[in-house]
Amino acid sequence: MTSARAPRGTVTRARVVDAASRLIAAEGYENVTMRGLASELGVAPMSLYRHVASKDDLLDEVVDRLLSERWRPRSRESNWRRWMTEAADNLRALLVEQPAALHVFLSHPVVSPAALERMEAMMRVLRRVLGDDGQVIDAWAAVQMYTIGFAALEASREQRPDVGVPSSEVAGMLAGFATPHQFSVGLRYLLDGIEP
Repeated sequence: MTSARAPRGTVTRARVVDAASRLIAAEGYENVTMRGLASELGVAPMSLYRHVASKDDLLDEVVDRLLSERWRPRSRESNWRRWMTEAADNLRALLVEQPAALHVFLSHPVVSPAALERMEAMMRVLRRVLGDDGQVIDAWAAVQMYTIGFAALEASREQRPDVGVPSSEVAGMLAGFATPHQFSVGLRYLLDGIEP
């Protein structure tokens, strides 16, 4: 942590988010405090509230940046199944690898700029397949909820690998279902149901 005072007027929302991103990467989002962030920036803790409303607001911004960097598929939209699979798997991987992102997605509906851009792109791709807006929304919601829920289970198993060590063959088989491979299998069944 730095103790030097920042020159007046040099702290911006972008600098606050940059510093928060670094601290979250180094210490985990649970350990980052507004006081610690203020110290890192060389300002009084209360001055941060000119730039962010709360720690939750700050987390939303950090996660929006992470999502913006990671959600886009490499496949062409014309191959809708491959594109949707990549879009879903990119989000799953982000949520598993970044506890702050999983926390935000489980805490409230995420309507950040990157999340809205991703949603609109997914709906655009689904609209070409389904046509009907009601079906498009339902299909997007099914893929989104499956992805977030699966990521939550996968992340919880990765964080506590020794908890609930399988005591039987069936338990071992069930424990093996929270893997990226199983995510792809389940998503394939889901997309089969979406395809007309």
